[in-house]
Amino acid sequence: MTLEVPEPAQRSFLQRIFISPNEPRLRAGWRLLIHTILLIISLLIFSNIFGVIGYLTNTIDLQAVASGQDLGLTILTLATPVAFTLATWIARRFLDRRSFVSLGFRLDRHVSLDLAFGFLLPAVLFGLIYAFETGMGWLTFQGTALQNGSWSGAFWGLLAGLVLFVIVGYQEELLSRGYHLQNLVDGLNLPWGILLSSSVFALLHLANPSADWVSTLGILFAGFFLAYGWVRTGKLWLPIGLHIGWNFFEGTVFGFPVSGTGGFNFIHQTVAGPKLITGGGFGPEAGLVVLPAMALGAVAIWWYTRRRPVEMPPKPGPDDRR
Repeated sequence: MTLEVPEPAQRSFLQRIFISPNEPRLRAGWRLLIHTILLIISLLIFSNIFGVIGYLTNTIDLQAVASGQDLGLTILTLATPVAFTLATWIARRFLDRRSFVSLGFRLDRHVSLDLAFGFLLPAVLFGLIYAFETGMGWLTFQGTALQNGSWSGAFWGLLAGLVLFVIVGYQEELLSRGYHLQNLVDGLNLPWGILLSSSVFALLHLANPSADWVSTLGILFAGFFLAYGWVRTGKLWLPIGLHIGWNFFEGTVFGFPVSGTGGFNFIHQTVAGPKLITGGGFGPEAGLVVLPAMALGAVAIWWYTRRRPVEMPPKPGPDDRR
């Protein structure tokens, strides 16, 4: 049995508030609110599950977690993508009345190319930022992870950084360019969807070390940049590749802070230039240096996708809920 949406003149006051005017589902704002609640519940459940598993297998010390040591971050790192995926699948299936795949995970011949291009483009962009700051005398090279002959340590450090940023890239794009952006586009339009989803994306980074209003603006522009990859392809593969490559080459390879956070760095360096340009302790996202890099990246994305039809994600009907 299919629910019929009443004609506008027949719609009650509550229906106009809660129900979409085009089909029998909640309005976009309510879907986003419930999705947020589902995310919080899922994070609580899975962080506790991973914590108990770690305790029972003696791989996680709960006392260390309770004291705020790094093991707590390990639990969240493992729990977050599982929680994000489950909450988003539930919301997509039962609130959006769409398939999870329709968020931008459809498989075609462009998937591997989109991921590879997205991953490698930031290598060029951060290489240029590194060269610029070195040329200005602001960046001092101090060596690499190989200087002590620790080839295995460097390998595992690079691999750990890559795995971490694959997780981060997937879950943040699933949330920001996936569920947030696409529901806002459904409820409003594309410009407002990009602006609001990127604003939420920026605000979510406010708790990061060294964050301030300048870094928030920088992350806002980064949200625009990542959304452009979705706009040009209608899928999430390119934004996911861009996000993974951005974090990996920025921090793990070139040694800059990644949105205020640290970790393994293959290149050891220090930056002492003007904070307004370099971003200081937050990293290049909080500096003016990142703006021409993102502009150049946007041109590269346009060039890469120039021969492909710009295809927005399909809008399947209520029965497309696989």
